[in-house]
Formats: sequence, C-alpha cells, structure tokens
Amino acid sequence: MKIIIVGTAYPYRGGIAAFTDRLATEFAEEGADIEVVTFKLQYPSFLFPGKTQYSKAEAPKGFPIERKVNSINPLNWKKVGREIRAKNPDVVIFTYWMSFFAPCFSKIAKVVKRNGHTKCIGLIHNMIPHEKSLLDKMFPPYFVKAMDGFVALSKSVLEDVKSLDKQDKPKVFVPHPLYDHFGEIISRDEAIKHLNLDPKYRYLLFFGLVRAYKGLDLLIDAFADQRLRKYPVKLIVAGEFYDDPKPYLKQVEKLNLQDFVIIENQYINDVDVKYYFNSAEMVVQPYKSATQSGVTQIAYHFEKPMLVTNVGGLGEMIPNGKVGYVVEPNAASIADALVDFCENDRYDKFVEGVREEKKKYQWSNMTEAIKKLL
Repeated sequence: MKIIIVGTAYPYRGGIAAFTDRLATEFAEEGADIEVVTFKLQYPSFLFPGKTQYSKAEAPKGFPIERKVNSINPLNWKKVGREIRAKNPDVVIFTYWMSFFAPCFSKIAKVVKRNGHTKCIGLIHNMIPHEKSLLDKMFPPYFVKAMDGFVALSKSVLEDVKSLDKQDKPKVFVPHPLYDHFGEIISRDEAIKHLNLDPKYRYLLFFGLVRAYKGLDLLIDAFADQRLRKYPVKLIVAGEFYDDPKPYLKQVEKLNLQDFVIIENQYINDVDVKYYFNSAEMVVQPYKSATQSGVTQIAYHFEKPMLVTNVGGLGEMIPNGKVGYVVEPNAASIADALVDFCENDRYDKFVEGVREEKKKYQWSNMTEAIKKLL
C-alpha cells in the first residue's frame, strides 16, 4: 500500500508532529510504502505564540519527510496536489487539528483525487479548536467535504465531525495511541537527581504548553488547599507558556505557594520528557475544555496515575478509580482528589490499573483501523 501523510511532522515540534512521525514509523515497520509531506511554512511567525516552531530532536528514520507545503500560498497548494497525484498513492492521510489549515488541505485533496484512484482521509485531532475563532464557522466544512473518510481520536471529536458531514462518509473512532518514543521508564531516583529535585518530596506534574483552556489556574487554586500542606508534596509545571505567565505567578504568590510550586517555563525537549514523568507520582490535567490529550498517552507510557477533568474526551481514556481520577473542572473537585491521593496512598493501586489499561493503546490499532476504513 502506498501511503502519504500530509501535515505537521519533523522538523516541527509538538505533540501532533510527534504523532505524525510515530504513525509513519508504524506504517513503515508494517511494510507499507510510506512518506510524509510537511510544511516549508507552517505558520507565519506573527501567528505563532512560542519561541520556536522547530524541534531539537533527531529526525525519525525509516521513511522520507519532504518539506513542501506553504500554508498561505494557494498556488503552492495546487503544485503540491499535482506532485502527490503523480505518485498515485492509495491513500493520503491529512492530520487535521485547526481551521487555519482547512483551505490548504482541502485544495491539495481535491487536486490529488483527480487521478480517480487516491482516497483522502482526515485524521482528526481537533475538529473545532479549543480556542475558537470566526474561522471555525467558515473553513472546517470545506475540509470535511474534501475528505472521503475520517479517523477521530476521541468520541467527542467524532461527534464534531458528524455535525459537519452532510454526506455521512465513513468514520471511525480510534483512541489516541501511546506516545512511546520518549525513552524507557527510569527510576524515580535517577529522574529526581537529573532535575535537581529534593527527594523527600512527592511530585505532581502539569505538563505541556500552557494555555488558558488547560486550567492551570484551577490547579493552582486547588493546590492551595490547606489539607495538602500536611503532606510533603510539590507541583511541577513543566512547559512553555503560550499565555502571559504573570497572572499565574501572581496567583502562586498570592496563595503563598512559592515553596510548593516549581515552574519550568520552557519547551521540554524530547530527551528530557522522561525525567519529568518518572519523577512524578501523578500527572494532572485540569483542563476547562478538551478533545483528547497526548499528555495522557505519555503518562500511560511511563505508567503514571492521572487526574483529568470531565471535559471532552479526557474521561474516555481514564477509568475513574482504576488509573486515577475524573473530576469536575473546578478547584474544589481537583483538591478533593489530590487530598485523597495523598491521604490514602493510591499510587501503587493506580499504577497496576495503568499497566493493564495501557494495553488498549497500541499503534497497530490505529494502522489497522485506517486499513479497514479504506
């Protein structure tokens, strides 16, 4: 089978680029003829809130990655479409996560499908972005119309696709597979030492880019609960702030949490991810809105209990009471779960549940679902 994936990939950084690379690796290992076409211009720099769009990691091996797509140049979209069409692939998979890319991907797909052979599948991380704009009403229907079928990574995303698809095209839900490319599980002692943390404390982890919808303010309020001061527990916030960090820092100061909250305002490179997860006893995702999250799948890989809020598809991935907690998106509910975790020593029990549950999230499930969809 000849497969081309179009979307963000190496040398771009971030969870969705990592997803593309890992999916291509799985297809390659299964013997498919696979290549990736990514951006030569992903976002104009003024639209990108971070410090850099590029990864410091090594390029993935086993398949070619070509940088061809200019996200804002319609002439480029036609050119890329013709080049892909000439290769006559069986399927082109578009990794979709925000409305900005809908015109670009739609045009490429329409040009490709003129060969009468290639099928185009939308692999949907988010159909409607967390931070909504006018583009979300205008552009997604064009993308949905241009696709022949869809793979959604959560049931909530699947419902979003259904609401836009007037032709009832084939769709399948496949849970987000494990992010298993960040290295092996290492000992807590090794991780703590590498990060220069005090080993007498237990650590909770908020990981990833900081944006308003991820609810860090709720977690800080919850962590100020005086019941938690009985325990030697600290919170690590590890990730680059895409929001202004000052309100969060003022919140920490106002609540007198300076000695209990460690903030690492930087993008965490792939080689360092294992140290943060292996130092933590629980990963906390206090999101105010969500579809699914790659952070969940990193936590599963490193066999860490989780606390998530009951929004979007997060609760689908976390059996409440087995691998962690599913709580309402407010500080009081989050605090109650954190206290229960510390007070009743739930760590070992939850780790057993995580080890059992993670078996569901193999990459072969994703490739098999795509083949069945075709």
